[in-house]
Amino acid sequence: MALLEVSHIDTYYVDSHILFDLSLTVEVGEVVCLLGRNGAGKTTTIRSIAGLTPPRAGAITLRGRDIVGLPPFRIARLGIGFVPEDRRVFPNLTVHENLEVARRTWGNGSASPWSQERVFDLFPILRERRRQAGGTLSGGEQQMLTIARTLMGNPEILLLDEPSEGLAPIVVDALREQLGRLKAGGLTMVLAEQNVRFVSDLGDRVYILEKGMVRYEGSMARFLADDEVRQTYLAV
Repeated sequence: MALLEVSHIDTYYVDSHILFDLSLTVEVGEVVCLLGRNGAGKTTTIRSIAGLTPPRAGAITLRGRDIVGLPPFRIARLGIGFVPEDRRVFPNLTVHENLEVARRTWGNGSASPWSQERVFDLFPILRERRRQAGGTLSGGEQQMLTIARTLMGNPEILLLDEPSEGLAPIVVDALREQLGRLKAGGLTMVLAEQNVRFVSDLGDRVYILEKGMVRYEGSMARFLADDEVRQTYLAV
């Protein structure tokens, strides 16, 4: 049984039909990448899983349990952590306070739950900035804080929506290394991205979305070897 299974979902924003019969699976410890151009449906897929935009048809199961219709906080408590594209740090709270308000004991049942010291080991710059207000951090530092804050909830699966968007290349390289450490530690992740280079060393499998539908599925190695697929769907 897959850890996470999305089965034939249809998701709408009011009357606009965004996702069409979309299915995907995520196994324990995998990094699954959702690729596609702007408007392809990547963010809506992530939001559907997190419960922020529930599908009107189909099923989403976590360890075999259907989570469609559960409020987002219940889904988070079951072990799904969401890192939004717009970061949403608390600008008037310090880094320490941003992390502390997110600290939870539920999630993956790990013998080593996430703590501030553990996230500071992953993101050393946050230790230096721990007394600084979140709103005064750089874009890259805010992205790291958002990921660190989500980790404080001890997720079993981490959903990341366009984590490299708008970041300087040197910051993107650092973030890729930090996510690689999370992967090496066995954390399951779903990455919605446009930056193929960013995910090429992280992903195990790829789904390419176009107009709210899955157009391609395969291993990362197979995807990187297929110039025609990349040109057709991503123009890269």
